[in-house]
Amino acid sequence: MTHGVTVRHNFESGHRLPHLPGKCQSLHGHSWWAEVTAEAPALENGLVVEFGPFKRQLRRWIDEHLDHGLMLGPADPLLPVLAPYGMKIHQIPGWPTVENVAALIAQVAQDALTDLVRAAGARVTHVKISETHVNAATWTAP
Repeated sequence: MTHGVTVRHNFESGHRLPHLPGKCQSLHGHSWWAEVTAEAPALENGLVVEFGPFKRQLRRWIDEHLDHGLMLGPADPLLPVLAPYGMKIHQIPGWPTVENVAALIAQVAQDALTDLVRAAGARVTHVKISETHVNAATWTAP
């Protein structure tokens, strides 16, 4: 039997995908939702991971790095143009596609688990990132 917990958080962030044809080449923003699931093969002291600290660490990282900021790819020509203005810019490996944002949040959440009270074998198994009400991407642990 496997047990799981899920944490949700939302953030406002802009991005652009200049390497793809179409309207997403333009700088635009979304109201993003992150949904992160951690699972463990068995509960320890009745839990997979302590909810409070897990939520705080995940939400703190998202708020500090992504919320009311801009996500750009490291090769985006706007990066050196906008950086001198003191904007909150987070470089997403590759490009800031919803798929890459899901993978980034999965890594952030997994890193958060290492410092928390958790069951043996607890790990992040699923991340869903919604950039709109109708568009989402998932990351699932191998």
